[in-house]
Amino acid sequence: MFLRLHVLLCSALLVGSIGLAQDAAPVDDWKPAFTNQNGKEYPQVNSEGRVRFRVVAPLATSVSCSFRDSSEFVKDDQGVWTGYTRKLDEGFHYYTINIDGAEVPDPNSKYFFGAMRWGSGVEVPANDKSFYALKNVPHGQMREVLFPSASTKTDRRAFIYTPPGYDGDQKKRYPVLYLQHGWGENEYGWSVQGHAGLILDNLLAEGKAKPFIVVMTYGMTNDVRPGGIGGFDISHFETVLVKELIPYVDSNFRTLIDQPNRAMAGLSMGGMETKMITLRNLDKFSHIGLFSGGSISMEDVNNTEGFKEHVKLVFVSYGSKEVGGGQRPRRGGDPEANTKALQEAGINSHYYVSPETAHEWQTWRRSLHQIAPLLFTASVGVE
Repeated sequence: MFLRLHVLLCSALLVGSIGLAQDAAPVDDWKPAFTNQNGKEYPQVNSEGRVRFRVVAPLATSVSCSFRDSSEFVKDDQGVWTGYTRKLDEGFHYYTINIDGAEVPDPNSKYFFGAMRWGSGVEVPANDKSFYALKNVPHGQMREVLFPSASTKTDRRAFIYTPPGYDGDQKKRYPVLYLQHGWGENEYGWSVQGHAGLILDNLLAEGKAKPFIVVMTYGMTNDVRPGGIGGFDISHFETVLVKELIPYVDSNFRTLIDQPNRAMAGLSMGGMETKMITLRNLDKFSHIGLFSGGSISMEDVNNTEGFKEHVKLVFVSYGSKEVGGGQRPRRGGDPEANTKALQEAGINSHYYVSPETAHEWQTWRRSLHQIAPLLFTASVGVE
């Protein structure tokens, strides 16, 4: 009996300690988030990775945010509601504010396209944020173009990154990476949330990557209801990319148009697109990158004619919280085991795990930073 009471008492003390730890006041070193609208002091982020919100809604009866396990929002006598989140992962997060049951954007945040809508986002500063920071280095250009698409009967938009010096030497030609966003996002994702241009600018300034062009376009063509991609037929987008966008880019930019100088990579849904499109078009693509979007197995290799002869690089990445402990099912099998099998078969295959991140932009920023130095290192063609 004494032992039982002792165990119960210890359990009660442990639960109480956990509760106290969860209810402990946040560290009071708040700073305005990088993603705020100009002049806005909120949201604020502290050194723990918590985010604090301030919403003016004097007629509201309840206010909260979409981050789970957040504190209760408290209203003062001026009608101002404040609340804060749990500790968040480093990097970028989408969110909404709930006012009396209505999910709305935060009026203090810049707007970003994700979850099939324009809404709020907040940046929790990362310890390794230097690789995508704005620095005093030569910068490339992010160009917006409209290209004709006969298959969709419209002009479609793409963003195209050209490296520093592109406009200087008119005889120099460049390899091309086609880089795809994830489900619920669009062609803005990689240049805005992903900081792709800054990542490449910094790598090039450090002499760690070869200069190449990056093409980013919307990865869907049909109307799909938010909440699922069950009706998405990838063949339509494959037509847009392979039959329409690639010829447009090769005709309007100084590209190296042979297969060894063309790559495709994507995150999540974009990784799925990348795998399906590249394996069906090995005459067009030689470098493959899948970020949180499955992996390539020896079965894929054996079922794809010419894979070993045509593919120069396979790169697969995940956040550690996506694959840690074997708890999350993985599309296409175990990515680490698949990578090792490809390496043993003599295929240039790399596997990267982003530390302490999940299915989120910090994972994918780091993935681009990792794959870029590996691209086109053995390219051929006249420059």
